[in-house]
Amino acid sequence: MKFGAQVGVYRTTWDKISTVVKHLEQGSWNSVWFADHYLPPPPRREEEHLNAHEGFTIAAAVAGITSRLHIGHMVLGNTYRNPALAAKMAATVDQISHGRFTFSIGAAWFKREHEAYGWDFPSMKERQDRLEEACELVRMLFRASEPVSYSGNYYILDEAPLAPGSYDKPIPIMVGGTGEKRTLKTLAMYGDIFNLDGWAGGPMTKEYLNYKWGILEQHCETMGRDPSEIRKTILIPTLLSDDKAACEAMISGRRLGAGSAIGQKNYVIDRVGEIIEAGVDEIMFAGILTETPDEFVRYEEEIIRAFD
Repeated sequence: MKFGAQVGVYRTTWDKISTVVKHLEQGSWNSVWFADHYLPPPPRREEEHLNAHEGFTIAAAVAGITSRLHIGHMVLGNTYRNPALAAKMAATVDQISHGRFTFSIGAAWFKREHEAYGWDFPSMKERQDRLEEACELVRMLFRASEPVSYSGNYYILDEAPLAPGSYDKPIPIMVGGTGEKRTLKTLAMYGDIFNLDGWAGGPMTKEYLNYKWGILEQHCETMGRDPSEIRKTILIPTLLSDDKAACEAMISGRRLGAGSAIGQKNYVIDRVGEIIEAGVDEIMFAGILTETPDEFVRYEEEIIRAFD
């Protein structure tokens, strides 16, 4: 079983981020994940001046100070970068990390940061259309041995090479979100990794996972895709604490409930066990926003080792 950690990049410093990452590298964690926003979410105007490290440059820096951890985002916003540029950046990080990078991308949702930086924020339909084109284009670049030409409604390539390309095998693509009509269809066509995101709501149960996975399988059948080619992962918000009030505050503040693993040690272990029984390949823990390695070490010792 693989375990990953989403490390906070907001309201903190690079020195604190790198200290945490180095401890994850030395431990039994398998992967590290970063968010990709230009203002600290959730949207609070009074906090917009606080640090929000750019996701791709953080990934590149982490690739240079690690040799074992796999690296990715939860998830890149497609509207922030031309997808061919994003593919070029991804390939460079994959080269630096010797094949440890995952390209994770979503349609984008944070309207306020688009306003702040002067970016267009299209309708949901257009964002989904753009995401589909972006995933097709990026997949072509990651797998091509020759320059790629592409003509879509939103993106165009004219014999564009990706050199250097992926380090040793095509960079895997995670499509963020589980929207049943569009997002899972895009994943079935162009993605390699499915991720159920606990921040997005919905119960983290075997039944709910199987329901979403079943929708993906239907899209795969329509597209002629073998669903066994797609890895199954979960991002689960968590808090390991005996403080009932703190647990209830996190649950109610983010409306998490059954979409989380928040509570005492035995409860968190039971929740993780349920998810493992659901047949996932990797669990990523989120919400451990400490600026020191202590809490990550605690999760490793008290939770992850329970599943050795």
